[in-house]
Amino acid sequence: MKIAVCSDHGGYELKTKLMPFIEELGHEVTDFGCFSSESVDYPDFAFPMAEAVADGRFERGIAICGTGIGVSICCNKVCGVRCALCGDVLSAELTRRHNDSNVLAMGGRIIGVETAKAITRVWLSTDFEGGRHLKRIDKIAAYPRKEG
Repeated sequence: MKIAVCSDHGGYELKTKLMPFIEELGHEVTDFGCFSSESVDYPDFAFPMAEAVADGRFERGIAICGTGIGVSICCNKVCGVRCALCGDVLSAELTRRHNDSNVLAMGGRIIGVETAKAITRVWLSTDFEGGRHLKRIDKIAAYPRKEG
């Protein structure tokens, strides 16, 4: 699977530890930045990464900032992205099974590396169940986008 990743300075360290792990799981990873721990603005990286997922260049994306909140807000502004902020394995599993999330957000200052790896492993390996959940995803996709 082709995975796009991004972070800001608050998620940079976790991102650098997750990328080789994702590759070890057999996925292709592309880094959308940032590329150091110097202070940056997370929208500058979250929006391009989310757009790349939304337009189909990547099957999924992972966004990391200090808390995961900022990047998740940005990613969910992009039409076609269903970003889930996860801090535990069960949430990661259920957001794939029930919500067909295509972007995972995590907080680099909130969770440790091993927890992030466990979340990532489950999120990448869990399929969408479809069925009764599909009509909900369709309703989300059909909701009219309002400017502003």
